[in-house]
Amino acid sequence: MLSKNQLGFLYMFLSVCAFSIMDIIVKWSDNYPLGQVIFFRGFFGIVFYYFVIPRKRIKDFYLTKRPLLHLSRCFFGLAALLSIFTALRNLPLATVVSISFAAPIFTTIFSIFFLNEKVGYFRWLAVLIGFIGVIIISEPGLSSLNVYYIFPVIFVLGMSYVAISIRQLSSTEPVWLISLFFSVTITIAGILSIPFGWLMPSLMDLIFLSMIGLFGGVANLWLSQSYKFSEVSLVTPLKYLALVFAICFGYFIWEEIPSTKTLIGAALVIASSIIIFRREVVLKKELVASRHD
Repeated sequence: MLSKNQLGFLYMFLSVCAFSIMDIIVKWSDNYPLGQVIFFRGFFGIVFYYFVIPRKRIKDFYLTKRPLLHLSRCFFGLAALLSIFTALRNLPLATVVSISFAAPIFTTIFSIFFLNEKVGYFRWLAVLIGFIGVIIISEPGLSSLNVYYIFPVIFVLGMSYVAISIRQLSSTEPVWLISLFFSVTITIAGILSIPFGWLMPSLMDLIFLSMIGLFGGVANLWLSQSYKFSEVSLVTPLKYLALVFAICFGYFIWEEIPSTKTLIGAALVIASSIIIFRREVVLKKELVASRHD
């Protein structure tokens, strides 16, 4: 029988694996229009929320006290999702994953403006370290004017706002409703992209595209379960296994070899995230850590 902390570790590990597999399929799907992939991410992600909606809320599950905040959360979440999918299709897997770890850096900055939080010297130091790491990782793109390096940065900015908005929403709204509204939003956005071109997938491709939503949905559930069973401070470091997976999958599937600059920048970004995370734990603040929610 596993202890609660062991269950937390298991769920976090499964979550990281599911997100990594989803990233691989997104990168593989570059023959299909982006809107079509977004649709599959949203539609098949909705499946899981059916099982977590309380029975007493089946008839009025859509009711909310804060529609405008939901709307802004969904808008920035959609922008972030479009950006990360575009980046995954056009940049090395390890590069995209490395920059995505910078989300806590911008969340810290945004918390000053949206939550009126005070940021101390340690977290400002972490922000500076993280910025240096992002610049080091992105430098090849800046020097060669590779526009695709801007997309993981847009993703980080979008997800940072999403983290702040979810922190605000969670004070009055159930987590499943926040996630459900987002999945419905990206499903609708995908449907609206039909006039811009969709491709009829083969049966095998249809299965893979569906797996984007299924893995994304189950990964978020496993992430929530991890934080439910174990202390956040114990399981969050497992998230950085995603970089190991990205390096391995990128090498064996696409023959991508991360540069020394990418590895150094990733180390700085991860270090800054850990510093911010540890200060959050000390200050007893709730962290919102879902990458694709």
